[in-house]
Amino acid sequence: SFHRAALGWELGARGTCFPLALLSISSVLDGRGHLSSSDAMVAYSKIVVAGGGIIGNSISYYLAKRHSLACTIVDPAGIAPAASGKAGGFLARDWSDGSPIQELQRRSFDLHAEQAEHLGADEIDYRRLECIAVACDERGGKPGGKKLKGVEWADLNTLGSRVMGGTDTIAQVHPKKLCEAMWNYSQETVGSKLINGRVIEAITDDDGSICGVKLEDGTTVDADALVVACGPWTDAARTWFGPEAGSKVPRMSGIKYHSILIPSPRVLGQAVFFQGHGDPEVYPRPDGDAYITGFPDPAVTVTESPGEEEVRSEMVDRLIDATKKTSSELGDIPPHTKQACYLPTTNDGLPAIGEVPGVKGAFVASGHGCWGILNGPATGEAVAEMLAEGRTKHLDLRLLGLDSPYRR
Repeated sequence: SFHRAALGWELGARGTCFPLALLSISSVLDGRGHLSSSDAMVAYSKIVVAGGGIIGNSISYYLAKRHSLACTIVDPAGIAPAASGKAGGFLARDWSDGSPIQELQRRSFDLHAEQAEHLGADEIDYRRLECIAVACDERGGKPGGKKLKGVEWADLNTLGSRVMGGTDTIAQVHPKKLCEAMWNYSQETVGSKLINGRVIEAITDDDGSICGVKLEDGTTVDADALVVACGPWTDAARTWFGPEAGSKVPRMSGIKYHSILIPSPRVLGQAVFFQGHGDPEVYPRPDGDAYITGFPDPAVTVTESPGEEEVRSEMVDRLIDATKKTSSELGDIPPHTKQACYLPTTNDGLPAIGEVPGVKGAFVASGHGCWGILNGPATGEAVAEMLAEGRTKHLDLRLLGLDSPYRR
């Protein structure tokens, strides 16, 4: 499920979080354990961002907050219509330590706290919480068992538990509320614009630099920079830049997850990763909802439109059944929301963040898998720095670039 690989449990072909743990980053770290500084690039001002999810809105937020720059977001369904509006918003600071996204993840976790202070924690449902893993007995029979010490609400057929993180390293946010708050800030502060549409072509001048984008309705938008932040739909951008440059955009697929929201009788403060009954994950929210997900589909090229993902009743039933078997407190409460979304993933499991080789002013920021909400702020901060100042100031993204030696 969403973050199972980060716990050291087997994901197999369905996994989205790793092979990151298999990749050593020691060869590119300096003596202090930090990635070396990145090369300078040319700055831009007429910026179009294709994609209105967590990455696109994070870019717009940091362009406005740090650089007083507006941008134009182009999305066929508005702000956070897909995974960025339906994800769980679970945040873990150190679960990718030792992988190529370690520094990205640690910085982004800290930026979430800064955003909560700036935008208002209550406005975006940000809070710190605990996380545990609970193993369950799947032998059948009448649900029972004892309540384990340190376990807040998971009480049926429990065999054991272990702590995965406390309030120093675990937090959560409501993804859609965060995206909307970031967008409102960018719009109100610097006049960023939203176009409901779909980019179908990047327009370049004689020297191969971006000078505009063409939309599906035939209109064009002036631009000197285009950032592709379309999540699992980023694969379509391989046709925007011509065959040679388009081939440099990593292939992008989507892993479909279903989720349900159950109104809990009380506000819970402990996220639980279950081992057993299909390995569901439950993230209680400060508004009283319990977000429950699991049972991912295999990765596919996504053909469903953003915000129009089919919700399959048999997958919802599996989530409801798993809840009944793991919690007496939540199991008998019907869900008020049933939904599905796709997590974007590259073939190598690494997010793609960087300039498109051969096209000046073209960038990609996508493929964050199960850590998209978590790593949105640091990605947005870094891309905004590249666009406004020509270089990243806090992270070296060459390891995640489109021409990275790890890219395959």
